[in-house]
Amino acid sequence: MKKNIVLFILFILPIVAYLFFASGVNSFAKLPVLTPTIPNIETWSTLDGKKATLNNKITILGFIGYDVEKHKGGFFNLYEKIYNRNKDFKDFQMVMVMPQGTQSKVIQLQESLKKLGPQTNWNFIFAPPSEIQNFYNSMKLVGKLDSQLGTPSVYIIDKKRNLRGRKGQNKKGEEEYQEGYNTFKVSDLYNNMIDDVKVILAEYRLALKVNNKANRKI
Repeated sequence: MKKNIVLFILFILPIVAYLFFASGVNSFAKLPVLTPTIPNIETWSTLDGKKATLNNKITILGFIGYDVEKHKGGFFNLYEKIYNRNKDFKDFQMVMVMPQGTQSKVIQLQESLKKLGPQTNWNFIFAPPSEIQNFYNSMKLVGKLDSQLGTPSVYIIDKKRNLRGRKGQNKKGEEEYQEGYNTFKVSDLYNNMIDDVKVILAEYRLALKVNNKANRKI
């Protein structure tokens, strides 16, 4: 019994405390799972023909559609507020799903983004329109893609391909639900998404830290 109490104090309590303080203004100590185990994207290819995956990655997933120019401002907001803060985390990636035929538009967009800095682990992947719609439907979202197969919202996917977001009562006892983050609204990225990504990263950093401690004791 005493051994279990000691183990709790040494391992579990610090994790809970760290998640609480790392969450900043987030309403949840741990970001809830909204849709478990969404499909992977391994059948789709990037501009250079490479494959991407959602497995073992913390992914910011977006659906841009045919009207790339319409979403350009959202890209700049996302780059500055989210990507730039987390780009050094090795398991962090950005994945933007594009309909086939938009390759030339993406090349132009990438040239514009170069003004902001490097685009390491920022992937644009291309898929048939019907597959994009089916994939989006499988995420079981309240929001919908527009007629151009795009949305201003982006989504947080964890390493096990779970869609994460806000759901349930927050610390104030208020009901809260958020499945995506509007890239056109800097306030949404700054007030909510920055904090939610921080919670996810803290969760995996702590899991890695605990595993390393356990391995050293073996």
